[in-house]
Amino acid sequence: MNPTLKIPHHVAIIMDGNGRWAERRGLPRVEGHRVGVDVVENVIRWCVEFHIEFLTLYTFSTENWKRPKQEVEFLFNLLKESINSRIETLKKDGIKLIFMGRLVDLPHDIFETCKKAEMETRLNEKLKVVVALNYGGRAEIVDAVNRMLKEKIEDLDELKFRKYLYISDLPDPDLIIRTGGEKRLSNFLLWQSAYSELYFSEKMWPEFDREEFVKAIEDFSRRERRFGDVKPPGDGVEDG
Repeated sequence: MNPTLKIPHHVAIIMDGNGRWAERRGLPRVEGHRVGVDVVENVIRWCVEFHIEFLTLYTFSTENWKRPKQEVEFLFNLLKESINSRIETLKKDGIKLIFMGRLVDLPHDIFETCKKAEMETRLNEKLKVVVALNYGGRAEIVDAVNRMLKEKIEDLDELKFRKYLYISDLPDPDLIIRTGGEKRLSNFLLWQSAYSELYFSEKMWPEFDREEFVKAIEDFSRRERRFGDVKPPGDGVEDG
């Protein structure tokens, strides 16, 4: 590992391009999702290698229900199969799984699989992997507001608001990576991404490799993060 690299504390990834990758090869879209699971395994390993503490994966959005029913069912079955077949390895490797989103609206067997995985990995600390499932940034904000209204919260500020997000103690992502060539957040971590650095990769998710991951970290290392402050005296340039 390059010792001069600035390593992000929290990396979040929009894993885009599975279906397009498969279609370009004359394969069913679901084959892209199947290959994408292996890439997730690789990314978890790279995050451990680089001593990254949090990895958040945009796995299934609140908008993904609009996809064909067969594809949605395949995605859920693939998720369940992937968790059940890898849970012992995750436990051995010190990986904690945390699920985030409108989980109660998931099929019952998927909900139970998620809760079991959280319970079995709860003591692990090497890497916390947050799986955003049936997740939407706007939905998270609406859900937070509704919870506050029920509790009749007054004198609201940002600190109080954060406590009502799905995972209140999840640090904001330092780096958000999106694969697949698109350049937008697609309703992902809208509150938490206010000062995240963004890296857009032209590679489809099944093509995402260690070289591209390192390029994203290197790009992050070159950024000067000022969070609205100004540069040190002498350069005279403010953060727009």
